[in-house]
Amino acid sequence: MSRARLLLVEDDPALAELLIWHFRREEFTVEHTADGEEALLLAQEAPPDLVLLDWMIEGLSGLEVCRRLRRRADTANVPIIMLTARGEEEDRVRGLETGADDYVTKPFSPRELVARVGAVLRRVRPALAGERLVYSGLDMDTVSHKVRRDGTNVPLGPTEFRLLRHFLEHPGRVFSRERLLDSVWGRDSDIEPRTVDVHIRRLRKAINEGGRPDIIRTVRSAGYALDAEPTT
Repeated sequence: MSRARLLLVEDDPALAELLIWHFRREEFTVEHTADGEEALLLAQEAPPDLVLLDWMIEGLSGLEVCRRLRRRADTANVPIIMLTARGEEEDRVRGLETGADDYVTKPFSPRELVARVGAVLRRVRPALAGERLVYSGLDMDTVSHKVRRDGTNVPLGPTEFRLLRHFLEHPGRVFSRERLLDSVWGRDSDIEPRTVDVHIRRLRKAINEGGRPDIIRTVRSAGYALDAEPTT
């Protein structure tokens, strides 16, 4: 498991610190908040791959956060695991009916939770668990760092490889230049957003060699997407 983006919504500082440590050790990118309203803002700014959501946070409840995430198009399909001390069957049913994908009752083992998160991600995003990413004739081996398109080798530089990997992990999703800088270069990067355009051009040239169809779509005023579907 690597590069998965996790949003942790937990108001117990000690538990949050423990979980952040365990998930970062497993190479997750973890964003944390103790506030339900802020969780909704963070999820809107950068939809995570999975949300770990405490039921009993102060202010906006975990159930309400879950309900609102499910109502929004950009987070409707993001997996949500509820964390709670409420173990009664009726409560579990309420959480699942609200839209949670799984339910973990406190106290729990952090290692078990990491495993549960991995199982959910493998179910909804197999690319995160595998060594190969495949989409529309593109085949990336993330271990050997080799890329092929329609059986032909595609030589890529390190940055273009990371950029393509990000697209292959999120096919069809549109990313702004700022989001790509955050995900591919890292939050502390001081690279200009327009630099993304340069690397997109290099990536296009490499994967479209030989007159192959361009499957990197430019969305005006929004960004870029890996999308083989023709636009209308």
